Amino acid sequence: MTRRIEIKGIGVMSGTSLDGVDIACCNFVCDDGNWDWTPLAGNIYPYPHEMLERLKHSHELNGHDLAQLDVDYGRFLGGLVKKFVAENNCKPAFVACHGYTVFHEPQKGLTLQIGSGAQIAAASGIDTICDFRTADVANGGNGAPLVPIGDKLLFGNFAYCLNLGGFANISYDNAEDKRVAFDVCPLNIVANTLTRRIGLEYDKNGGLGRKGVVDKELLAKLNAIPYYKQQPPKSLGREFVDAEILPLFGQRTDIENLLTTYYRHAAYQISCAMASAGKSSVLVTGGGAYNSFFIECLKSATPHHLEIPDPVLVELKEAIIFAFLGALRYYGLPNCWKTVTGAVCDTVGGAVYHAFKKSDV
Repeated sequence: MTRRIEIKGIGVMSGTSLDGVDIACCNFVCDDGNWDWTPLAGNIYPYPHEMLERLKHSHELNGHDLAQLDVDYGRFLGGLVKKFVAENNCKPAFVACHGYTVFHEPQKGLTLQIGSGAQIAAASGIDTICDFRTADVANGGNGAPLVPIGDKLLFGNFAYCLNLGGFANISYDNAEDKRVAFDVCPLNIVANTLTRRIGLEYDKNGGLGRKGVVDKELLAKLNAIPYYKQQPPKSLGREFVDAEILPLFGQRTDIENLLTTYYRHAAYQISCAMASAGKSSVLVTGGGAYNSFFIECLKSATPHHLEIPDPVLVELKEAIIFAFLGALRYYGLPNCWKTVTGAVCDTVGGAVYHAFKKSDV
């Protein structure tokens, strides 16, 4: 590709940890295949209690109620985008929305992210791109992770890009200079599940985990879970947590010990994923970057240098990259690589919904 591309877009992201809706507006420029980007605005919007509770239990809904939530959530997101655009006086060409993942079982050809793109476009008045995963899954891929193409093209100066969200995922170039990426292990989705047993939404700064002691027997059971022996490409969903992780905790109430043990487990698994010789640079983003105790666990488990950037990038990197995925989709360029997901081909993922202006009616 030799043409010059310049486009402004908005990325909308909400992960499994449900700690808010991340929205970022960026300008992307490509000259002779080399991409650059400039952040223009960003914000994180908290969920209203009712919407938060509906999303938490979305995987338990019947078909009709799930379809209704898809519509309502899309309308909600579209309203946030409209508010964001007004607050920041930005004029994007498109909105690229990840949606909220309800089910992710790519081995069955199944992945579902709700948040109706039609509703987002109608409520925001901006063309909307959504449903980024299904094209890859239909072509035999995991449909995840999606951010590695952005890691490579926007943050390629780091040896590893590590995101600490509901799930910890990583991307890097292998010896053949091909991008490799995968979900390493669940992280915040497990920690938050444990803290909710005692009425807390999350473990602030890892303070509870810092007070506990490691349960060596539990740690050994966690590390023995077969997923960790699988070679990438591979990805995780809530189903894995429910089937493999939570049963090991049983009904135990010593939450501090469980958190300590789980943090050590996750740090060990991440260190195994960054097993290259020598000391390399690691870009660390996502909400888990603020968990100071977990970061200490991770530093003690790996020789690599962990770089935690400014809060805008920590909190909004995935929203920024979804805006980038939208830019690629806008121009019909591949935005999901088969080397990452295991699909039979690179794909151009994303369904497009055009916003109709009054002049169109």
